[in-house]
Amino acid sequence: MSIPSSLLTSAGLIGGFAVARATKHRHWGGVVAAGAGLAAMETCRRRTGVGPALALGATYAAALTGSHPLAKKIGAWPSVFSVTSATAVAAHLLAKPRG
Repeated sequence: MSIPSSLLTSAGLIGGFAVARATKHRHWGGVVAAGAGLAAMETCRRRTGVGPALALGATYAAALTGSHPLAKKIGAWPSVFSVTSATAVAAHLLAKPRG
């Protein structure tokens, strides 16, 4: 049994930010985020195919980039939690087997 894509995306977004903040090195957070995002895409691909996996990757990338301007408006952690919630829902729906 594989780890759900929604859990992987959540771990990547929250964990990546936490690592970047704790180490004061953004690139380490990026490594965590990238690894979890790729794992989520692979889990999704195995379950539902290439199309949904690519859509998940695009959603994840949009969450990563979108969290930065959002953080300026609502704060860093609220931004991370907001984009994580939306991405987890998308990951759940995209990785759900059809039929």
